[in-house]
Amino acid sequence: MVKTASTMSPLGSAAPDFSLPNVDGQTVSKSDFSGQPLLVIFMCNHCPFVIHLREDLAKFSKEYQAKGLAIVGISSNSVQSHPQDGPDKMKLEAQQAGYTFPYLYDETQDVAKAYKAACTPDFFLYDKNHQLAYRGQFDDSRPQSGIPVTGADLRAACDAVLSGQPVSDQQKPSIGCNIKWHPGGEPDYFLG
Repeated sequence: MVKTASTMSPLGSAAPDFSLPNVDGQTVSKSDFSGQPLLVIFMCNHCPFVIHLREDLAKFSKEYQAKGLAIVGISSNSVQSHPQDGPDKMKLEAQQAGYTFPYLYDETQDVAKAYKAACTPDFFLYDKNHQLAYRGQFDDSRPQSGIPVTGADLRAACDAVLSGQPVSDQQKPSIGCNIKWHPGGEPDYFLG
């Protein structure tokens, strides 16, 4: 399991636009969430780091969507190398995991590059004006770490954004599998 960390984009950055197909066949765009705090999660089906959070991520999402947080999951992995992360399998995964948020497919990987996403999972939380308030980990738990999954870091950030309070700038990067770029398509920020 190769561990890759978030790029930790500058706080206050504007959320890049996206318009991508959801697993239900509908197109979902950033503009659909105007005026709402928005959590963008880069994720995939096969990653052990995502699988580790899967059950708690589904619970977290239901809870926070009910509080007014808009959430989208985006899979940007190349299906050339990882066909298990393609749209058909994404639809099945969303159903089995109980995800209540749109699970979008970024075939060109342009959206992942615009967000400077590096790993799965990679969390980007934006305030109601779609300015970056938090980027980092769900919590300190990792596969085989023995640390319980709580979502503590992301929950604290979401609670602050939803109540109009500042989010602590003490943020730890998410750790996960690297996004599986198309051959020769690795972005400059990822290559270092």
